[in-house]
Amino acid sequence: MYLIKEATTADVEAILQIAHQTWWPTYEPLLGKEQVAYMLGELYTPEKIAKQIAENQQTFLVLVEDGQPVAFAAYSPREEDAEIYKLHKLYCLPVTQGKGYGKILINAVADKTREAGKTTLDLNVNRYNNAKSFYEKMGFEVVYEENIPIGPYWMNDFVMRKTL
Repeated sequence: MYLIKEATTADVEAILQIAHQTWWPTYEPLLGKEQVAYMLGELYTPEKIAKQIAENQQTFLVLVEDGQPVAFAAYSPREEDAEIYKLHKLYCLPVTQGKGYGKILINAVADKTREAGKTTLDLNVNRYNNAKSFYEKMGFEVVYEENIPIGPYWMNDFVMRKTL
């Protein structure tokens, strides 16, 4: 049994735990230990996630299974084009992968996007991440490639888009 709730700052620790347990097995083979450690330290600090939630910079949805947070998604309107929503984060604990929680969260974000009167949802995915095929099954298509500097590293991504 699961439920989806909108995160508050009380959920920051659970979000960080899911991120850390998911990032290492997902990204270390693609990016290496040093880049994963750097990016987690830049993107997933308690202060940064709490600020994103408290200031409504991103809306976080947490999927709770049997009372335990096991997955989350975060989305917002795109800064450069508020007509397009962006799925910033989607992570499910490795032990829950295959249960359909990623699909459930994407559909929840798509519903929230439609409720806001918007019809386009974007996301970034590392060009070598196996999740790309999952996103394609969910109806996303690659619209362009983007290289984003993060400290001394680069995020080499596909930008994928789905019309809702």
